[in-house]
Amino acid sequence: MDLNFRYELLAPEIAVAVTAVLVMFADAFRNELNLKRNLLPQISLLGLAVALVFSLMLGNVSDDFARLVQIDEFTTFFRVLFIAVTLILIIGSHEYIDRHVNHIGEFYGLLLFSTVGAMLMAGARDLITAYLAIEVLSFSLYVAVSLSKNDPRSGEAALKYVLLGGVASAMLLYGLSFIYGVTGSTQYSEISAALSAGNVDFETALILGLVLVIAGLGFKASAVPFHMWTPDAYEGAPIPITAYLSATSKAATFALFLRWFAGPLLPAIDHWQWILALLSVITMVVGNLVALQQHNIKRLLAYSSIGQVGFMLMCITAISEQTGSALLLHLVGYLITNLAIFMAIIAFYNRTGKEEINQFKGLAQTNPYLALVITSGLFSLAGMPLLAGFVTKFILFQSVVSAGYLWLVIVALVASTVSLYYYLQVIKQMYLYQPEDDGNGSNHRWNLTVTGYLSTGILFIGVVWVGVYATPFYEFADKAIAPLFA
Repeated sequence: MDLNFRYELLAPEIAVAVTAVLVMFADAFRNELNLKRNLLPQISLLGLAVALVFSLMLGNVSDDFARLVQIDEFTTFFRVLFIAVTLILIIGSHEYIDRHVNHIGEFYGLLLFSTVGAMLMAGARDLITAYLAIEVLSFSLYVAVSLSKNDPRSGEAALKYVLLGGVASAMLLYGLSFIYGVTGSTQYSEISAALSAGNVDFETALILGLVLVIAGLGFKASAVPFHMWTPDAYEGAPIPITAYLSATSKAATFALFLRWFAGPLLPAIDHWQWILALLSVITMVVGNLVALQQHNIKRLLAYSSIGQVGFMLMCITAISEQTGSALLLHLVGYLITNLAIFMAIIAFYNRTGKEEINQFKGLAQTNPYLALVITSGLFSLAGMPLLAGFVTKFILFQSVVSAGYLWLVIVALVASTVSLYYYLQVIKQMYLYQPEDDGNGSNHRWNLTVTGYLSTGILFIGVVWVGVYATPFYEFADKAIAPLFA
């Protein structure tokens, strides 16, 4: 069989990978070449911009690379999403990285390599390719979590993350081996054909494989009960990596969920649908209830993200073109919202060095713009009208109800109402209390840097834009999901 080795189809991934190597090379020989440190984020941004242009140029292509990577609208959607997340993250956090991160060159390199892994997860059309992409993303993040300067929590978080991540990877690989064993192939199309033909003789092995695959992906997505690493990793990691874990890492996992459960594993839907429904309910309930007890803003957002994963799993449970499109739209709204909050937290931490919820007291007086960004982001996560979270949740819930899962949406509505309480605890600190004087001037009016205003401003506009006029994003999502159900 002839294989298509058109490397231009992988131009975005190659561009980001080459940029990562250039950044690490420039950092290693910075003194010899007399380079400034601020050149590293500039090289990263330039490489990402080139990759974004390549992604858009390949937007209408429908082809595959060596039967390993599928290039279609779905791949393009996630390529653009992942590159945009990394661009915004570097723009909004380079001051934080300079001050609070060890080994800056490696940090940017790992961020870029993990973006390559995420893009390949979305485009993979072979189980082995997908698994290797997962490991590229995961190993980059294992190291990046540990790079916080002078923070003992960082090393502890990385150790927990890598130990539990190793177990999850083993479970996932073992599950994939079962699926290969019963279908005789690692190619998505051939797995689908084997399951559709009903010639799988080892049903027990298939079910066991599906359970292990769901457990492995559940770890990557932070679904309960595979979420144990999440709060510690979020709290101990540098804040930009916490933001990345909550954004790109989650979205890449759900890209893989959609590729697998809307494609090769769809014929076995009767075996896995009830598992995902149960996982969705437990994740929504546990994530939102445990969040009520948190006092650190990063841990609160960790459990908030766990609760959000429960909402997203509803769409995989009720998988269809409608729910898939709704999930992609919700991912866009969720990523914009989460990044807006984290960029604001980074700006606050750069000024104060604080991350406890009760240390946000009086922020509405010392920096009303930042308080507004955080408030709009939290209200969006809670699903308040005129913000991104309301529109995307409404469409998501509507699509799941249309698929016949009203009871799941009722659980989601109750969980979403609970989430409003702990989001309001943060807002209360910012607006109802006077700022405390700790001797460093943090109780006086202060401003953000230019890049701080740029990153938070773009994301704040995005939160409102999606909330008020989501049509372009919905059309993009609708077009992106179509190849999976063609």
